[in-house]
Amino acid sequence: MVADAPSAAVERTAIKKVSVRLVPFVALMFFVNYLDRTAVSFAEPNGMGEDLALTAAQFGFASGIFFLGYIVLEVPSNMALHRFGARRWLARIMVTWGIVSLLFTWVDSTGQLYTLRFLLGVAEAGFFPGAILFLSQWVPSRHRTKILGLFYLAQPLTTVLGAPLAGWLIGRHGLFGLEGWRVMFLFVSLPAIVLGVVAWFYLVDRPADAKWLTPAERTWLTDALAEENAQKTGHETKHAKGDLKKAFSSGRVWVLALVYFGFVYGLYALAFFLPTIIDGFQEQYGTTFSVMDKAWITAIPYLPAAIVLFFWTRHATKHGTRVWHVAGPAVVGGVSIPLALYMGSPTATVAVITVTACSIFAALPVFWSVPSRFLTGAAAAAGIALINTAGNIAGFASSYITGWLKDWTGAYYVPLYLVGFFMLLSAVLMILLSRRGGTAEPAPAAAHQPVEALR
Repeated sequence: MVADAPSAAVERTAIKKVSVRLVPFVALMFFVNYLDRTAVSFAEPNGMGEDLALTAAQFGFASGIFFLGYIVLEVPSNMALHRFGARRWLARIMVTWGIVSLLFTWVDSTGQLYTLRFLLGVAEAGFFPGAILFLSQWVPSRHRTKILGLFYLAQPLTTVLGAPLAGWLIGRHGLFGLEGWRVMFLFVSLPAIVLGVVAWFYLVDRPADAKWLTPAERTWLTDALAEENAQKTGHETKHAKGDLKKAFSSGRVWVLALVYFGFVYGLYALAFFLPTIIDGFQEQYGTTFSVMDKAWITAIPYLPAAIVLFFWTRHATKHGTRVWHVAGPAVVGGVSIPLALYMGSPTATVAVITVTACSIFAALPVFWSVPSRFLTGAAAAAGIALINTAGNIAGFASSYITGWLKDWTGAYYVPLYLVGFFMLLSAVLMILLSRRGGTAEPAPAAAHQPVEALR
């Protein structure tokens, strides 16, 4: 059945307004979030490691303990967001993490570093799954991959833009009497506080309250989402009672959590240790890099990753999401990352790492379109938070284990082989889940739209 022209026009304008009004702002919040989260990776090889006398294992633990703090409050935070609304809760999260991040400017011991990294995780808990949940509640499932792809662009672009920015700030050594890495922490923290205040006034919790939509657009979005949620709710009640039980007793949620674990293990192994690996090129290949050189080299893999992410999610939206949109990149990433160990120059090594980065970022936004296909309401809040909790466990594990294995073996061979193993495991699990019909999307709200399924 073909939709009437007025209805199709309202759909187009409504989705466009959400894409322009909400997605860039939430993506900017994510940009600041990720820059703040990975600032420690730029600080370690540029003064902090020496000033605090950090070993690779200690740095890995300091990087990873953030995720333990995040895990403690992640599910409760997302449930609070569902109860109190995204506008209030996301604003609160940003202001509190900005304040904690600001305190890194004056850290002067390993113990203080551990404590602040843990508290930073507690303060940030729930932001990412909350942002995913918030955007998922604004558009029907057939538009979700595109919207989440636009949002996810912020993550690789954080390094593309943030790495040179971090290098420039570190180069301001002596400003306010501070070491360069302390100057960096000072200036990457303030935007979070400012954006948190702005978010309180700018964000809107649901389409029905959006004054920047026309009445017809508000009605269309509200009705389309209500119909879709009714279909999901009807399906879920056959299996479980209670929103939390639906999420925690769902085999699909737990398998997706394991899939996400593999991707995030690779993501943070690169995010936290790539600057250190690049710093090691100087001894390994007998070359010399300035702070800005290292920053630009760190940024190289992430620009192609952003481009691949953009077109990959467009393809998934246009042709329907399939299992290979997630499993394919996992295989490529799992094979490519160990190959980086055997390249004979910095250029070749970074080129292979770029392939890995492209693989990870291509898959992630497509992956996040899956949970909201079969979860709604508080179950979606809990399920998305549970999946992201697995990612935070991976963030801690990859950070600490990578550093520990490097100290133990004296090189990054074993740590990067482990990254490859977990990414290949994600591919296998995604294929098995698809074969059992665990990722099929419910029938779309509009009969004229094609059904997208991971098959």
